[in-house]
Amino acid sequence: MSGTIESRLARIERELAILKARTSRDKSNWIAEITGSFKDDSDFDEIVRLGKEMRDAEQPEDSD
Repeated sequence: MSGTIESRLARIERELAILKARTSRDKSNWIAEITGSFKDDSDFDEIVRLGKEMRDAEQPEDSD
């Protein structure tokens, strides 16, 4: 790592400003855009079912 602390910090601040500018443009509501995109998709329904099956299998049994 070459350069002074001040020059390194200045570079980081410039790069951070670039990243902030890029992300501030993309403030769309991505959840609203994808909501319903898997409606009536049998493959997705199967994925959800298998995921639930796996989660249920990982639950500890009650030891009453």
